[in-house]
Amino acid sequence: MQNTKKITKAMEMVSVSKMRKAQERMRAARPYSDKIRNIAANLSQANPEYTPALMKANESAKTVGFIVVTTDKGLCGGLNTNSLRAVTTKFRELQGSGMGVQAVAIGNKGLGFLNRIGAKVVAQATQLGDTPHLDKLIGAVKVQMDAFEKGELKAVYLSYTKFINTMRQEPVVEQLLPLSSDKLQADKGAHAWDYIYEPDAQTVIDDLLTRYVESQIYQAVAENMASEQSARMVAMKAATDNAGNLISELKLVYNKTRQAAITKELSEIVSGAAAV
Repeated sequence: MQNTKKITKAMEMVSVSKMRKAQERMRAARPYSDKIRNIAANLSQANPEYTPALMKANESAKTVGFIVVTTDKGLCGGLNTNSLRAVTTKFRELQGSGMGVQAVAIGNKGLGFLNRIGAKVVAQATQLGDTPHLDKLIGAVKVQMDAFEKGELKAVYLSYTKFINTMRQEPVVEQLLPLSSDKLQADKGAHAWDYIYEPDAQTVIDDLLTRYVESQIYQAVAENMASEQSARMVAMKAATDNAGNLISELKLVYNKTRQAAITKELSEIVSGAAAV
């Protein structure tokens, strides 16, 4: 138990260090995500006659795509369990309405879960390390985006754990595609910009919306990593405290047993001496 306590304490300290870096990385990605959303909103309003493929709903499709973001490693409390429970609930809801489901797994834990429940996994991205890189994510994500643009998917959902604060992380399952006009809201009171497009408006808008979706995926992975380190720190602190309590209890039992053995031995010696 003492060895276990040393290990959990060391893991707690490592998580504290990684958590700070993960939170800084997550916060650093937010301004880019907000800015690209505003530009995409301005562009979509500037060209109301053109509706990009990523904003069109494919009502005839009978399949829904999922991008499931989880951790590569365990020992982070109920983080993955809560997230995957929300995914399972959404799966059942969609399958109950006659929809098929195909998924992309980002993280080992989500991949293992999807394989266990027999879900169709079309792509995966694992072993991301402590720093997310878009080039590792884009291949897996592009599979779902291409399928949606071809009209094979009715919608694409993104599942991850949102970082609220060190003690609280929320599982989120939100619709990623088709992009809703509610999400692409330009700032109220902002000026309406007139753009000059090169080579043409459709190409620019399509490429920009693709970058926007990629930024949403990256932000989700960064949030999930910050949540992972926070949850692991809390879990390892609880494990260290529990180990300390158990050590105290075991020491008490050990001392009582040892005292009983000594008392028995003394009583035997005294009884033997009295008999002689």
